[in-house]
Amino acid sequence: MSSRARAQSCSGCGETLLVPHHARTIRCSRCRSLTSVRSFFPAALGRPRVLSSSNYSYINSQRPSFRGYDEEGLRQANFPRVTGKKRALLIGASYIGKRYELKGTINDVNCMKYFLVHHFDFPENSIVVLTEEEKDPSRIPTRRNMEDAMRWLMADVSSGHSLVFHFSGHGSQRPCVTGDEPDGFDETLCPVDYEKEGMIVDNDINEILVRPLPTGARLHAIVDSCHSGTVLDLPFLCKMSRSGSFQWEGQPSGSSAYKGTNGGLAVSFSGCDDHQTSADTSVLSNDVTTGAMTYCFIQAVISEPGSTYGRILSAMRSAIRDADGGLSVTGPLAALLKKVFKCGVDQEPQLASSEKFDIFRKPFIL
Repeated sequence: MSSRARAQSCSGCGETLLVPHHARTIRCSRCRSLTSVRSFFPAALGRPRVLSSSNYSYINSQRPSFRGYDEEGLRQANFPRVTGKKRALLIGASYIGKRYELKGTINDVNCMKYFLVHHFDFPENSIVVLTEEEKDPSRIPTRRNMEDAMRWLMADVSSGHSLVFHFSGHGSQRPCVTGDEPDGFDETLCPVDYEKEGMIVDNDINEILVRPLPTGARLHAIVDSCHSGTVLDLPFLCKMSRSGSFQWEGQPSGSSAYKGTNGGLAVSFSGCDDHQTSADTSVLSNDVTTGAMTYCFIQAVISEPGSTYGRILSAMRSAIRDADGGLSVTGPLAALLKKVFKCGVDQEPQLASSEKFDIFRKPFIL
């Protein structure tokens, strides 16, 4: 059992559940009962209202049964019909009112949208945004809406399409039940309703966004969350030293499931390695709170137009290392939180891909 989770019996069937420290409820995968979680924060600590980064482990309620996307589904979800070759999905989950609320995710989405429109000529009507500020209920980053929007992103994709998936919010891990993770944990994204509806696991993100990608199409994922290094389950992870030397490592898989594309190129920039956490910060952006990774990614690309993947990754890592003193869990309980829950900042952006290439020769193109 992970040291970051504890056991509690299901109120319905008695099944032993693994519960993360931040959860108030958890749904049993066997009987589907919703169990209230007993408090286990030390009395002297209390429950923190806001964590700028979190080190989670969590059991997903159960793997979702995904729906395909047809014309009726697109119409009901009110997604735009995009005729051009550029399309983007930007998700900022803030968890407003929760004790683990994040302050920079909506800023991240706004910055990313401006970046895509003004630097890479993405039409505004080709970009779908999910945040808790949206008035349309289908644009709130719930699990259902995120899955629907991810399907919209991949609908009718063909050669020549350039797709962008950006997520800023909490990421987590859960014990792997399929045996395809060398460290024993799946990586996940946390929708705003994940405590009731469960998280979105890397296997399913790969199934939706990666495997359908056809020859001649490109997908770039920018994932600013904890434990996000292999959250798309891409076959190759780039290991780069501080001196700039690199090598691609194949991701071992204990299952027979294919994790690559249908001929296209999928690349992800993520906020940190699978065992690390990511942070909100105001140090990098003149006191405006943003995700450290999102800000560094945009700045790296803008600073060197036409740069390579390797130079962008190097610039991101250098910027975060240089600002390390300002990337931290904030507030009067920070020191105690770091000691008790080991949730300080430990962040090094990662690059993963569906295929190997020379990262210092291949130009970054959206």
